[in-house]
Amino acid sequence: MTKPIESTPLARIHPTLRHYCPTATLLNDENSIIKDSNLENFNVENSNVENLIIEDKPASLAVEAAVAIVINGIHYAVLMASPHQLEYLAIGFLYSEGLIEHSFELLDWEVMQLSDEAKLNAFTQDNAINSKNDNDDHSELNSFEHLLDYDTYVIELTLSQRCHQRIQAQKRMLAGRTGCGMCGITGITQALPDLSFYLQHNQKNIDISQPSLDELLAIRAQIDATQHTHKLTGAVHAAATMQGNTLHLFEDVGRHNALDKLIGWQLRHKAEVHCVVMTSRLSIELVQKSIRMRLPWLVGMSAPTSTAVRVAERYGLGLGGFLRDNRVTFYTEY
Repeated sequence: MTKPIESTPLARIHPTLRHYCPTATLLNDENSIIKDSNLENFNVENSNVENLIIEDKPASLAVEAAVAIVINGIHYAVLMASPHQLEYLAIGFLYSEGLIEHSFELLDWEVMQLSDEAKLNAFTQDNAINSKNDNDDHSELNSFEHLLDYDTYVIELTLSQRCHQRIQAQKRMLAGRTGCGMCGITGITQALPDLSFYLQHNQKNIDISQPSLDELLAIRAQIDATQHTHKLTGAVHAAATMQGNTLHLFEDVGRHNALDKLIGWQLRHKAEVHCVVMTSRLSIELVQKSIRMRLPWLVGMSAPTSTAVRVAERYGLGLGGFLRDNRVTFYTEY
């Protein structure tokens, strides 16, 4: 097995020019709002251009990578994700897709970053990619070299024969997009699966007690203190859970990827998870993943969608939202 490339940064420094007027609302280095005392009297039309301030200051940007999932030689999906904890992401994604039921069904895995032509050639298995023909502007090399403009990773997974049969039965191409875990899914039954099997399990679940406000606020406080990449970039989501006094937090540019990483961690460590807190809104794909992982409670810092609440009620998932300002709103009762 080749371990994930943990040295890959989750954020990169990029030069910026910040334009603002002295009376405008600014952000300090900690992304806290600073309001000028004259803000109430600020009028854009009457503002003096001579008062414009241009500040040359670097900013941290979240790394967004294309992560190709190749299962037993089958190109199954491309996710736009943060290139960190890719083993957990792969396991959680496979489980959420219904391709594995246990982490041990993943027999082997290897991560490769397509960072140069040699690695790109190894991935495409096309020796012609290295032969540059000056007389042919449409050579194989020119067809793939643009991929080097992106952060691109390939996770090659080897699953058991039983899992391979599942893949063959539902083989499809999936193009993931940042912020939407359902993009590219063809077939309404795949997008809206029957989760009745998990309903039966959740009805028998013993520990479904509603988390207290104090418990949730304590988790929220630890997330705020621990979510380092978000502090740097303001561009990543997180999924978190408490195990005793220890917070386990997983960040990603895609909220569904963050939850998949937590699911992968849960499967790998056989952890019992009672409640997961998301820093995002709660959309339908997060609810589906939570039901599949047999999670009793999912709580977001923003609102759920109406479909998310309806499906959560149908399949026995406790749902909460607006975990902020010393409050939380529960949308289901269990």
